Amino acid sequence: MEYRELKVPGAWEITPRQFGDDRGVFLEWFREPGFSEATGRVLDLQQANCSVSAAGVLRGIHFADVPPGQAKYVTCVSGAVLDVAVDLRVGSPTFGVWDAVLLDDRERRAIFLSEGLGHAFLSLEDGSTVVYLCSTGYAPEREHEISPLDPEIGIEWPAVDRAGAPLELVLSDKDRAAPTLREARERGLLPAHRE
Repeated sequence: MEYRELKVPGAWEITPRQFGDDRGVFLEWFREPGFSEATGRVLDLQQANCSVSAAGVLRGIHFADVPPGQAKYVTCVSGAVLDVAVDLRVGSPTFGVWDAVLLDDRERRAIFLSEGLGHAFLSLEDGSTVVYLCSTGYAPEREHEISPLDPEIGIEWPAVDRAGAPLELVLSDKDRAAPTLREARERGLLPAHRE
């Protein structure tokens, strides 16, 4: 596996080695101890999620209160998504910076997001299936969202799907009503940067 830290510290792109033959493909999409050697931490698995989305579905930017926060290890097993990490840690030198990784069923990359980072993804194909491992379980009272369309963050969401057809963004009511980064900071919702 190859690990590349993104421009958001604490977020990593993971590219697996794929072994294919006339039967199909085999790969390891998570492997310890390689993960801890590359990232400097251990992923304590507490929950595994699966999300299936139509083309144009935009989920996020989501994050959890820190502590304990929620680290995520994410891959797309079918279809394609643009997966985005956003630094939401107040006081971080990269506060408000985002970076993205294309997760799909061809390259089969994964992304790891540390606690305190925001997570969002846009489905680029009908039936895109995303699975992710989480360091803590879902707790609605600790969960928050930031508008994925906040111009201050400026995420460059694709305008076309995987086949090149125009995309129409579809957001949940909760994500559509989410505060901007500035509003969330003013409300004291954001995590603090920890050295």
